[in-house]
Amino acid sequence: MKVQGGHRVGAPEPGASYILPLRRTTADALGDLPQYLGRVAEWAEVLVVDGSEPNVFQAHAAELPAGVVHLVPVHRCLNGKVAGVLTGLERARTELCVIADDDVRYTETAFRRVLALLADADVVRPQNYFSSLPWHARWDTARSLLNRALGTDYPGTLGVRRSVLLRAGGYCGDVLFENLEMIRTVRAAGGRDVWAPSVFVARQPCSARHFWSQRVRQAYDDFAQPFRLAGELALLPLLVFGTRRFHLLPAIAAAVAVGLAEAGRQRNRGTEVFPASSALWAPLWLLERSLAIWSALWLRLAGGVPYAGVRIRQAGHSQRELRRMLRDGLLAPAARPVPQAHSARIRFRRGSVRVP
Repeated sequence: MKVQGGHRVGAPEPGASYILPLRRTTADALGDLPQYLGRVAEWAEVLVVDGSEPNVFQAHAAELPAGVVHLVPVHRCLNGKVAGVLTGLERARTELCVIADDDVRYTETAFRRVLALLADADVVRPQNYFSSLPWHARWDTARSLLNRALGTDYPGTLGVRRSVLLRAGGYCGDVLFENLEMIRTVRAAGGRDVWAPSVFVARQPCSARHFWSQRVRQAYDDFAQPFRLAGELALLPLLVFGTRRFHLLPAIAAAVAVGLAEAGRQRNRGTEVFPASSALWAPLWLLERSLAIWSALWLRLAGGVPYAGVRIRQAGHSQRELRRMLRDGLLAPAARPVPQAHSARIRFRRGSVRVP
């Protein structure tokens, strides 16, 4: 029996919850998502928090498989995904939760590895890769490879301990880079952050049209990372003015970009999921970002980036700001009481670590 807005009576207590925030503007079919969620329901409680319009919500209800909890978000914020996640966290029956976008596709092995890491962490970041590679997926894969080489990548899925976020009062839903906001909120609450770059989780590529529509929006995320922002803003002036004095600069820059991307591919068993040709797209991605970041700056000055019918100005809060917000109780309106069974398992630590 499918459940909407509640849980099955007499169902066994799950070991983990899978939370999927969903919002569609048309009642198009969900593709393979219902079949995928049916498999996940064998491993965990599955909650789909659906912010679609009522007619689309009902169409989704008819497609989702038995055992999936189909909910309407009870929170309202500029970033609808956060509203879905907070609703799912409050309704989940388990301490260990996996939050994933609707294009993420876990295997049971990867799912169990994330849960195993949560035994000694409060938030876990696995590594996304594209399950198929049209040209724009290879282009975007170059971004992940450069991130792996120079620091850390941010996936479309996270494992989290429910009690940490509920005790913090949730996390801010009026920012664009919501995954980074969640991670920083967990850290600000004293939680332990683990990056697991060798836990690979597939992601389905979007359409080429959607890919193009996301270029400036993704660049806008970097207003939450000031040092990265400064470096990206410097790219275009360096190329334009540097090439006038040294004509080989573009070729050298392209070679360095490919080399860095390949280093990211080689790191932590990345060659298992990232083909060698992906590194060759790194110069194009850097060129794209060098242009898109200036468009993002213009949007920032104009009041924010358009997102799902609203404008969001804040990309994300700094760690320092979040500690102050938590100290002053500014996230408290999203909080709900934490069941005793959950609060007993909360861990408060500081810092971030990486698991190879």
